Formats: sequence, structure tokens, C-alpha cells
Amino acid sequence: MRSQPLGAAALLLICFFVLVALLAPWISPYDPLEQFRRDILEPPSGTYLFGTDDLGRDVLSRTIHGARTSLVVGVTTTGVSLVLGTMIGVISGYFGRVPDMVVQRVMDAVQAVPGIVLLLFIAVILGPSVRNTIIALTVVITPSFNRIARAETLRVRQEPYVEAARATGARAPRILALHVLPNMLASVLTLGSLIFAGVIIAESALSFLGIGAPPPTPSWGLMLSEGVRYVERAPWLIIVPSVALSIAVFSFNLLGDALRDHLDPRLHRSATDRVTGLWWGRRMVSRLAPSLARAAEQNDATGEAAGGAPRPSEPPR
Repeated sequence: MRSQPLGAAALLLICFFVLVALLAPWISPYDPLEQFRRDILEPPSGTYLFGTDDLGRDVLSRTIHGARTSLVVGVTTTGVSLVLGTMIGVISGYFGRVPDMVVQRVMDAVQAVPGIVLLLFIAVILGPSVRNTIIALTVVITPSFNRIARAETLRVRQEPYVEAARATGARAPRILALHVLPNMLASVLTLGSLIFAGVIIAESALSFLGIGAPPPTPSWGLMLSEGVRYVERAPWLIIVPSVALSIAVFSFNLLGDALRDHLDPRLHRSATDRVTGLWWGRRMVSRLAPSLARAAEQNDATGEAAGGAPRPSEPPR
């Protein structure tokens, strides 16, 4: 909350979307599949807050239930890909040799094909459904987690504490559980939060193309696909799901950046250091909080004594 206010705000938005998805049957004003034939393409009003679509279905209710589809696909795909990719990458990077060569060549073959082409190919073969969408996205995303996990494993296994654990007789499972996995947790979680946003976009794209969630399943991408034909006559069919999709993706991207800054000690700095690093921030802090200003000056003096360059206290001329 203090060091990453934008990340905290993004986390609150994500919690809001999760709460809406969980309570969708109780908070949606209508059934998302119910058709009101007398109220087709009704504009937003007191009866229908966000209007109705071309079949007379309430847009607000479908948007609320569409959050369930997107979050289920995102959570399941990211979770399965994270577990599979991390396991494969850790085993491949730690043991090396033949297993590493075979596994990584398979991953190279998967990543050699453009992601969107492979995703469309798998989705078309399996057919349109939520389960098949999850399978297709998992196949495309797992190599990304594998790369990160393997690189971190290759780095950690050369550390002195891992060599000390081997010298004391620790076996591979113990080393992997106590030393390798905890030290790659930050990188994997950061990648997972960023990929989660991409999964939501990919699911919406597949639904937009008609090979994702089949109709009449409420889905943001499917709502965009159905509403694009009436964009001039009924723009609310496009605006409502696109705003929900944009806010959700933006929140996960902000959370991923905040996790990276917070979990990486090389990028972690307090909010005071960021403000006092600017000449106007130094003056403001010196007036409002003299003790913080003195602490910042002491840090600058320590940095100069160590050979570092001082931070500017006056604007450049």
C-alpha cells in the first residue's frame, strides 16, 4: 500500500472483478440468457441500465456473467501453465544433459510457431468451448514459464548455498523445494500476473472470432463480436464490454509491474527516496518533514563518500 499505491489500487480492482464474478447470479438484474422480444436494442434506461442487445438480452447482466467466463479461463490457464512450465523448467535446468536438450527442443518447436497461429490452429481442431480454449491457451503459454524457470534454476544451482546443501548430503528434491523454488517465486509470480492479462485478451479474441466460448455463453469477446454489427445503431453493445475488458487487463498489467518492483530488491525504493530524488521534491520534504530531508542528505553524503554521483538539488540551468 505504501511503496506501490498503483499496484494496491489495481489489486482492489481485481478483487472487485472477482467479487462480481462470484456474486453474478445474485447481483445481475436479469438472467443473461433471458430474451425480451419487445425490448430489442433498447438504449440505456432505468429498466435496462446498459440497454439490451439484438435479441433483447440485458447487456449489464451479460457483462457481469462475462466476467465469470474470462476469470475462469484466466485463472485456470495461468495456474496450469505456471505449474507445468515451472516443473518442466526446474527439472530441465537442474539435471541438464539429455532431459534438458530433449525438453528444450520441444519448447523451441512450440515457440517457433507464431502464438496466434498456433492458438487458432489448436482451437479450430478442438472446437469452440471453454474447456478447449483453456487447453489451447495452456499449450501456447507453458513455454514462457518454462523459459523463466529454467533460467532461474541455472542461476540458482551455481550459488554457494546450493553447493553447501549438496556438501551436507541434501538430495535433489530437498534442494529444489528449499532453495531453487523459493528463489524463483518472484519472477514466476510477476510473469503470471502479466500473462493473466494476455490470457483474458486471447480468450476474448477467440470468442470474437467464433472459436472460443460458444454462444449463447456470456463472454466479453463474444459480446463484442455480436455487437460489432450494430455499432452505429447501438454503440452501447461495444462500449460496455470493451470498457470492462480494458479495465481488467489494465489492472493486471499494473499489478504485474508493482509485483516486479516490490519483489525485486534491485528495483525496490521507498516512496520518500523517489520524491526526494527530484529538486522540487527535496524542497517540499525539507519544509514538511525536516527529519526526512536530513536523512536523505545523509544518504547523499554517504553515496558521495563511496564514490557515487550526488543527486541534483537544484534545477538544471
